[in-house]
Amino acid sequence: MTDLMLSRRHVLAGLIATPIAGAALVSPALAASAPIYAEEGIAWDGHDPVGYFTNGAPTPGTPEFSFDYKGSKVLFASAESRDMFVADPNKYAPQFGGYCAYAASKGYIAPTVPEAWTIYEGKLYLNFSLRARELWAKDIPGNIAKGNSNWPGILEA
Repeated sequence: MTDLMLSRRHVLAGLIATPIAGAALVSPALAASAPIYAEEGIAWDGHDPVGYFTNGAPTPGTPEFSFDYKGSKVLFASAESRDMFVADPNKYAPQFGGYCAYAASKGYIAPTVPEAWTIYEGKLYLNFSLRARELWAKDIPGNIAKGNSNWPGILEA
């Protein structure tokens, strides 16, 4: 039976391809949202944000190497990675708090998955799904401008 159970992420991932249905679940926040995308206090699905830059891939972190950032615990793969982040969080932290960059461009927030990422002009952007990343990539500069215009207001109720 557990093979048939779907997590919230799986359901949302299936809906992002259908914007109308997906919008019902990832519409503007009903209450002020945290500035950093985190589940159960762990930022960015427990992935090391520095790893996207140094490894060119999502890299799972570990609680052994963690740092509190804007109220969320960020996990890192190593002490070196943690220290790089601490020295310059603006360089390594995902834009839009690690919420979906495509959703931010549309005026709402949505969770992200580690596999849907892009580094553009030295900044890390995460997306809700690979499909959302594909849509976002059609006009990266325009979507960044729209997201910046909406951010951080979309966090408010």
